[in-house]
Amino acid sequence: MGMNRRTFLKSSAVATAFAPVLVRSAAAADPILIASMYDLSGGLEGSGKPMYDVLNFAVGEMNAAGGLLGREVKVISYDTQTNMQLYAQYAQEAALKHKVAVVHGGITSASREVIRPVLDKYKTLYFYDMPYEGGVCDRNIFIDGVTPAHNTQILVEHGLKNWGKKVYTLAADYNYGQITSDWVKKYVKDGGGEVLGTEFFPLDATNFGSTISKIQAAKPDWIMTILVGGGPISFYRQFNAAGLAGKIPIASTTFSGANEQLVLTPEESNGIVVAYNYLETLDSPANKEFLTRFRAKFGADYPPISDLTMASYQGMLLWAAGVKKAGTLDREKVIEALETGISIDAPSGKVTLDPQTHHCIFDVHLAKMQDKKPILIETFPQRKPEDTAAVCDLKKNPRDAKQYSIKVN
Repeated sequence: MGMNRRTFLKSSAVATAFAPVLVRSAAAADPILIASMYDLSGGLEGSGKPMYDVLNFAVGEMNAAGGLLGREVKVISYDTQTNMQLYAQYAQEAALKHKVAVVHGGITSASREVIRPVLDKYKTLYFYDMPYEGGVCDRNIFIDGVTPAHNTQILVEHGLKNWGKKVYTLAADYNYGQITSDWVKKYVKDGGGEVLGTEFFPLDATNFGSTISKIQAAKPDWIMTILVGGGPISFYRQFNAAGLAGKIPIASTTFSGANEQLVLTPEESNGIVVAYNYLETLDSPANKEFLTRFRAKFGADYPPISDLTMASYQGMLLWAAGVKKAGTLDREKVIEALETGISIDAPSGKVTLDPQTHHCIFDVHLAKMQDKKPILIETFPQRKPEDTAAVCDLKKNPRDAKQYSIKVN
């Protein structure tokens, strides 16, 4: 793994989660089964494959340190193939056939909303390790990705302050894009601006010619993209080909999440502003140690680690910290342990689970893409999931199990 055992144990996140179990044998009992459900094919594998890799990397580190509760952790992997029927089928199989302790998985919000009720029904703990639109209020799920209050608000405020008050939005045509675009409208309105237009696109969209013409006619001060799938690459290429790159600034809630910048030229991606909990370029000892360990296993040429990839690693550490604190795999007791405001020191910084919402409090980093890398502009420390907190209080209403959405006038 590129480091000796003593150095590994000094890693703060790992030591916090696993140190007390090192004296026990990981082979002393049957393995703890967990399930991963990521799209390893079907169109979203650019996101799913690295999430799968980093989850298994976390488990490998854990087992090398003695396991969890003295037992080996074993991952049962499902390739959900960007297929909603498979998500439903595999969630049921993981819960009933394998009786897994937890499921980590789902990429799109649509897939999450297929998995979530199945795992609720069969009382199987669920971690959703993805940036998303916010509003899920369900005691059986924990979410460690950014929500609009974490990053969309920061991006809108940056755009209004630095570029102007007129905005044009391009979004994915499902609940993530639809709800996040509503948050854009709210934040823009709050800042005294105006959204000139909002357009929605399927994940496989490739022709943005008419949209670019509409943008040229509307003359916005800047553009917000909430695009997902293969479409973003086509949009940025066509936007640059129309001579607009560098002339109309772009902020994005999704860009670089699937390493789109690697297949675009610098000219096609330079200047795009993003905001995430994790950037691979973060200059911190914890991040440098993680990258050294990870690349020792996967190779120096492994693609950059994105925010959603890191969320899978941090989600695994959070779950393990909850199990350790509970001292058992009993779902109710693990939930109670996770609801104590449990924290880890992660490559992105301090990450704390908010007991009220089951979302995270963490640093958010605003950055600008330059030569295919995110260059830090500003860090917003310990941002809270204020959007979800406004509608969700699982301490007062533990039986809540739905997703709330914002209503924008």
